[in-house]
Amino acid sequence: MRIALKVDVDTLRGTLEGVPRLVRSLERRGCNATFLFSVGPDHTGRALRRLLRPGFLAKVMRTSVPSTYGLKTLAYGTLLPGPDIGRRAAGPMQAVRAAGFETGLHAWDHVRWQDAVARKGEAWTRREWQRGVDAYANVFGEAPDCCGAAGWQVNDSVLRLEAAAKLRWASDTRGTEPFLPRLGEQVLSCPQLPTTLPTMDELIGRDGVTTDNVGRRLVEAVESHPGPLHVFTLHAELEGGPLLDQFESALDGWESAGTELCSVGEAAKRLDRATLPTAPVERGTVPGRAGRLATQGPAVPDRAALDPASGERLA
Repeated sequence: MRIALKVDVDTLRGTLEGVPRLVRSLERRGCNATFLFSVGPDHTGRALRRLLRPGFLAKVMRTSVPSTYGLKTLAYGTLLPGPDIGRRAAGPMQAVRAAGFETGLHAWDHVRWQDAVARKGEAWTRREWQRGVDAYANVFGEAPDCCGAAGWQVNDSVLRLEAAAKLRWASDTRGTEPFLPRLGEQVLSCPQLPTTLPTMDELIGRDGVTTDNVGRRLVEAVESHPGPLHVFTLHAELEGGPLLDQFESALDGWESAGTELCSVGEAAKRLDRATLPTAPVERGTVPGRAGRLATQGPAVPDRAALDPASGERLA
């Protein structure tokens, strides 16, 4: 079994403080991971508008959002101007790649993308996507070749942009196994490696899970759902902050069970695109997380109609 580790980095504080902690922890173990960066303005404070949504306030209370993110971060975009993460934290981001870790794009404006993209059209999506690509290139000297959407939020235009950019992989969805996304009769070439495991903040405060045992619960989640590949999404602000000990506890348990820990890119390299299932990307719910997310729909077994080299449907 393999578990691909995907680190979503949402904020300036997470980039400057949480990411270096996670890098040191992973380096001590000699295991890899993928870091996906938000590269534009940090407007975390605007996310507090979600307090009116069912389930979001409960999450805030369960996961101690004010202490995790800090009052200054929670004021960005409202009481304080949102700092440009790509400009303020280019050095720490570049250090992650220099240390040998895979990097990719998470978002330009994390809050703006998460709150709006699902209901926006092609022009808005292309503009926001290009802002992220350009800001990422300003940091790393080249466009991203992999990505994972903020808040697991996409629309059909996002999937088309990822295929047109010839990304190696994307991880925008929640699901059970890697797949090629299907838009009607069209199958796109960029494979989705969905997050398969619950996140720590989804588990805490539910079914007896606390900040003291959430690491063990993640180990149990893998034990109860064995498979060749899992993708675990962690956040620099949480597992790189107050939940670092619990993240390391989960790593201990997974490694003790003989599980290989890798980056998402390493997992993607091992995929045989000619045999990947195809599936639509739908809107669904995930226990412990408020709102609707991009989820993997039912597989469609028509591989004979696809070009194994490109993944596109044959005429």
